[in-house]
Amino acid sequence: MSILQYGFMQRAFIVGILLAMITPCIGITIVLKRMSMIGDALSHASLAGVALGLLLGINPVLGAGATCIVAALGIEAIRKKIPRYSEMAISVVMSAGIGLAGVLSGFVQNSANFNSFLFGSIVSISTGEMAGVCIISVAVLVTLMLFYRELFYMGFDENAARISGVPVRQINFMFTILTALTVSVASRTVGALIVSSMLVVPIACGMQMGKSYKNTLIGAICVAVLTTIAGLVLSYYVGIKPGGTIVLLEVVIFLILVIFKTIIRKGH
Repeated sequence: MSILQYGFMQRAFIVGILLAMITPCIGITIVLKRMSMIGDALSHASLAGVALGLLLGINPVLGAGATCIVAALGIEAIRKKIPRYSEMAISVVMSAGIGLAGVLSGFVQNSANFNSFLFGSIVSISTGEMAGVCIISVAVLVTLMLFYRELFYMGFDENAARISGVPVRQINFMFTILTALTVSVASRTVGALIVSSMLVVPIACGMQMGKSYKNTLIGAICVAVLTTIAGLVLSYYVGIKPGGTIVLLEVVIFLILVIFKTIIRKGH
């Protein structure tokens, strides 16, 4: 019997592969800007949005998206105020997200609904949620293609990019919104506690495989897609959580690549 004969698994594979393609596209700029923990801050903010959505009786994903956007813009605003300590902005927003999520979750009556966002529930994605992931994925991929060179420059040096004529403020704003939306939909599918790993670990793998920006991104996407497919297959047949399985597979691949690279270096 084929794993893809079930509608819920078809949706899981479509959503999983799309997220595996876009998270490295977002992640590579985050890593280069030394903001690897931004995924953690936004995912905790998304939990506050989920709780707020459940309390107000609206779609929790919409609540997560709204709070993620507010949190992402907050990080960007604080980062501009204290550029020398920009990583502090992430800690401040993450603390606010954790505190708000902790307080609001105490008022949520259906705790099972809230808990499903902690570790994700990719196999229970609805057609509407899949459509949302498709729209955001197209937006991220189109943005990457249109502003590939600008994001490349900004990732390494924002000041140099600004001097060379790159509209840094506008692209930062657009990138911030796309990051927030990506984290909010990924929180629903792979889990708020796991999404930051999917933004960073594939990039770490890509850096072990490629020396250039382009090769690093391609390697990261390949790792993310392969581990997503393997994670979903394992979760179906073994009965384990897909989100955690995907991230553990990515970490295993990273360790293998590091060991392999170390052996080759010593051999030379």
